[in-house]
Amino acid sequence: MPRLSDISRKTGETDIKLSFALDGSGRSDVHTGVGFLDHMLDLLARHGLFDLRVQARGDLHVDQHHTVEDIGIVLGQAIEKSLGDKSGITRYGHSTLPMDETLAAVTLDLSGRPAFVFNVKFTGELIGTFAVELVEEFFKSVATNAKMNLHINVAYGSNNHHIAEAIFKAFARALRAAVAIDPRQSGVPSTKGSL
Repeated sequence: MPRLSDISRKTGETDIKLSFALDGSGRSDVHTGVGFLDHMLDLLARHGLFDLRVQARGDLHVDQHHTVEDIGIVLGQAIEKSLGDKSGITRYGHSTLPMDETLAAVTLDLSGRPAFVFNVKFTGELIGTFAVELVEEFFKSVATNAKMNLHINVAYGSNNHHIAEAIFKAFARALRAAVAIDPRQSGVPSTKGSL
């Protein structure tokens, strides 16, 4: 069965439509109103080999927070829905990825239990007009709604753009590894019998 999902979320702050396919080819069509997030989501699709479409409208006259957080919520829901019962998946994924002077490591477990660790130090408050604190908010929303353990660690880096980009690329590659079907795995990869 195809592993894909379509999720919509409409609140007083945002209106989001998102389509996500785990077994894609890296295609993206992303329009969030937040240019830097569009760039990061394009990278996520490309490096994860996911197909991702996002149309979002948010209260950007207030700030970017609600839009970024809610897209994280919807993406997390889409990941979880696309996985179905998780039968045959590898479950765990890890990627350590360099981006020029930056080194980021992302480790995750599609365990069905949300946990989030973010050990990242940015060197300033903004990337263009994008508040760097929103990187953490985005991934916290993804982890909670995908019900995954997600650990993000940046050992070093001095350029905020490189730090954020390394995180998104490493997340994409870790998720790609975790959702891969293991031909030797029969059923769900857990002694409990469910994830």
